[in-house]
Amino acid sequence: MTAMTTRTADGPKGPDGPAAPGAGNVPSGARPSAARRARGLLHAGFGLLGPRHGHHTLSAEDVDALSLPIGDDGVVIGVDAEGQSAVLGLNRPTPYDVVLIGGLWTAQVFALRAAATGARVAVETGRAQAWTQMVHAMGGGQNGLAVYDVGRVPPLGASAGTPVLVVRDCGMRPPRGRVVSGPWRSVLTLLPYLSPVAPRLIRQARLVGVQRVSPDEAGELGRSMGLPRGEVEALPTLADGVTLWCADRDRQYVMTQPTDAEVGLLGTPRRMEST
Repeated sequence: MTAMTTRTADGPKGPDGPAAPGAGNVPSGARPSAARRARGLLHAGFGLLGPRHGHHTLSAEDVDALSLPIGDDGVVIGVDAEGQSAVLGLNRPTPYDVVLIGGLWTAQVFALRAAATGARVAVETGRAQAWTQMVHAMGGGQNGLAVYDVGRVPPLGASAGTPVLVVRDCGMRPPRGRVVSGPWRSVLTLLPYLSPVAPRLIRQARLVGVQRVSPDEAGELGRSMGLPRGEVEALPTLADGVTLWCADRDRQYVMTQPTDAEVGLLGTPRRMEST
């Protein structure tokens, strides 16, 4: 237990009496400096000095009035229907798989923002040219983002200090990845449309994002994911940049709003790439 230190006219006092008897009678020129006195108190086991001014203290009744704006930790993926920030916690101590049935633009925004949080991003893709501009803008792969051919992602050591996001941009039928999700290593699989492998990937995923799809695809997703009729009817009408995120029984529409820098690098939100 740390003892508190008080001060009297005779100098520092500990719980058993004056820490330095007669210190109050020492001529000012012979007194040790404040730093030396503090070190002496700490070495003597008297703990840290308390507040020196009244405005540094807070009554017990006022403590309950304190509040801090603490939100979720992760990547801001957009805003919800109320205009509040929607945050996706990609860096987790457990395996985390995400499936996005949507556009390349959204996946690239996520990759940029994940790298900005300190994660290493490994992109596995069959269209490396679509990612070239991003890689160059981020220092040629030296600032947390690297691109690999399909099936060529090397082993990636991940930890709490160096989390990893693997973005799989491997087309309609992505092969099983060599690098799978694990502690501090999340995997985001991008599907441009619904495909025969989609049901398996959706079942394995912890989070599924759906952007604008055809009415037939919306109906199939509604049956496989148990979506209400209103959301099935809304999926073919979603605007560019809007995603319906589904996790277990929770569902939320999110609008991804790019920053000026993201617009300059990637352009405006779009569901499909121009050919």
